[in-house]
Amino acid sequence: MTRPRLSARAAEVLRLIMDQRIPVFLTVHANGRRRYGCWEAGGRHAALPTDECEALLVAGRIVLGDPLVDRAKTTYRVRAAARGTTRAGRSALTA
Repeated sequence: MTRPRLSARAAEVLRLIMDQRIPVFLTVHANGRRRYGCWEAGGRHAALPTDECEALLVAGRIVLGDPLVDRAKTTYRVRAAARGTTRAGRSALTA
């Protein structure tokens, strides 16, 4: 089974996530708001498009690492899924 083609925007997000030099994180706030972001050169934080990241997660193209939980939010490291993976290791609904 082949994976559906990615939009140009989703492909750029996936390329960024696959670059192991750039840490990408998902932050789930206590109110349920989900935000994806990364740290750029120079220590600047950059937001990533949530809709594209969520689509990549549901499609099994990215996976979430172990949660780091505090009172206000839960943070996950985001990584590209291994080739041949068809489903995400963690459900998008439990994140």
